[in-house]
Amino acid sequence: MQPTPSYPIGTPGQPWGDAERDQWRARQVRQRSHADDVLRAIDALRSQWDVQPYGEVAYANAHHAPEHFPLQTLRSRPWQPGLPSALVTGGVHGYETSGVHGALRFAQQHAAEFAGRANLLVVPCVSPWAYERFQRWNFDAIDPNRSFKEGSPAQESAALMQLVAQHQAQYGQFDAHIDLHETTDTDESEYRPAVAARDGKVFEPGSIPDGFYLVDDTESPQPAFQQAIIKAVGRVTHIAPADDKNEIIGSPVVAPGVIRYQLKAWGLCASVSGARYTTTTEVYPDSPRATPEQCIAAQVAAVCAAVEFVCGAR
Repeated sequence: MQPTPSYPIGTPGQPWGDAERDQWRARQVRQRSHADDVLRAIDALRSQWDVQPYGEVAYANAHHAPEHFPLQTLRSRPWQPGLPSALVTGGVHGYETSGVHGALRFAQQHAAEFAGRANLLVVPCVSPWAYERFQRWNFDAIDPNRSFKEGSPAQESAALMQLVAQHQAQYGQFDAHIDLHETTDTDESEYRPAVAARDGKVFEPGSIPDGFYLVDDTESPQPAFQQAIIKAVGRVTHIAPADDKNEIIGSPVVAPGVIRYQLKAWGLCASVSGARYTTTTEVYPDSPRATPEQCIAAQVAAVCAAVEFVCGAR
């Protein structure tokens, strides 16, 4: 007896092919504008930051008209040798709104605060196609945040990897990388069922933690760095508690609000720079105890605390 389908595309037990990916694309509706929300906000910051293009994302096939998205980053002006440096990324998953707007707000409101103290490279929206469609995957039904590996199949991931490599060849290693994310109810209602269907596997229900948490690197844990961020964010919004197994989304809680992943082995964005201090933030915008504004403020607080820590660690 075949398992009951948990997603409306594909045949249970069979991975997707081109036809299923086209069906999935047909379900994705453009709901907002990367040009209006992100590029316009970046352009308004030219008096404070160096705005640098780093390529574009381009998609088209026989069933879809061509789409092109310029990729832009904000770089400290001037970049000063000898100062600690930090990379801030948002929108690796386009549907995680506070990551994009948290990175932009940090750039808007805190550039002067760190002028002369830290060098910053801010990439507000890594995945613009997905941003416009409130989607986790890119056009090819690939998760960019599992694709930060050599020969990446995701344009978004490959472009950011190239940017970071070129930047570090010119300016040296980053000290820190803060990657801004959300965990949402749609992870359970849409994304996880879609992953199972795409890969021909059985969907296994999970749970969504209520609150903010961080993902540290299993291979190079930095507990003091993570706790400095948790302390700062705790003033803005609530920290996710461990479940009855002392876990958050299936991973052991190693400190209040902190779990660990194998960042490089999993191809996660936070591994892209090889920085000593790395973290992935996760806010919960669907919580009855948090507002969208609090989620953005939590991301900003996390970035500020991370950069402050690195400034003090030098």
